[in-house]
Amino acid sequence: MRYFNLAVLLAVIAVVAMAGFRGHHFQKPPFEVFPDMNYQPKVKDQQPSAFFADGIASRPPIDGTVAEEMPAVMDYWATGKYDAGHWGDGIPVHAAHGEDPPLGVTSFDIARGRERYSINCAVCHGAAGDGKGITSQYGINATSYQSDRIRTMNDGEIFNTITNGKGQMMGYGYNIAIDDRWRIIEYIRALQHSQNAKLEEASPQEQADLQKAQKKTTSTFKVQYLDQHTMLGWYEGNVKVRKAMTELTELPNFAGLDLGSSSTGSKACSHSVNLEIPLIPSKSPFSEALP
Repeated sequence: MRYFNLAVLLAVIAVVAMAGFRGHHFQKPPFEVFPDMNYQPKVKDQQPSAFFADGIASRPPIDGTVAEEMPAVMDYWATGKYDAGHWGDGIPVHAAHGEDPPLGVTSFDIARGRERYSINCAVCHGAAGDGKGITSQYGINATSYQSDRIRTMNDGEIFNTITNGKGQMMGYGYNIAIDDRWRIIEYIRALQHSQNAKLEEASPQEQADLQKAQKKTTSTFKVQYLDQHTMLGWYEGNVKVRKAMTELTELPNFAGLDLGSSSTGSKACSHSVNLEIPLIPSKSPFSEALP
């Protein structure tokens, strides 16, 4: 065993001597066993390159062209501002151009906005726009769209935030087309309304379903109970419990409950039963009698 440990120690020393410590500075390049893709033949911004004649890696755009999704005119549709210092409000609808569909406030646009929102926004802002996305479980708290500040914020300012980012949020201008940013805003407004709508604004069928759900007043409880011998001593020693249990046995589901003496023994909590009973108000005698 001693020789084995010595061999392992020598092997570790040999590896360290050959590979060196990661991040340690040497006068000569160290021998790297696992370079981990540190050196790749790719072009990096603002770095020299021997591939091009001028020795510059970054290339100027081709004359007469603009980057994809770069608007030719910086108007409200492209910036969210109607002049240099004011955010606009409303959706800048337009007709179809080329292969792109028109932008409007339609079921298609809102459905598209929901799709883009689910892909890019819901992970932080939550499916309901309440800021409780999956990232909130890891300490990243996103803004809730249900707050009064966002409800009253102009559409143009929200558009600018999607485009350029704000605070912890990165900009998505590079990843989401301009029309789709406006469609996301349409869906955000729909989410906000969904959490603050009035009953009379719902359809007749939706109103009926809501009212029907509110009338449900029963629930199933699993009740643990004592055997009769033990129950009798507990029952007789507590005046409030005795009063509450007397009233409880008068309910239909508890009719016939025998609180008399028995020779069945004194084991507690020996049985359980599922009972369908009316919901007991929080101020009922039974609830007050509980320890």
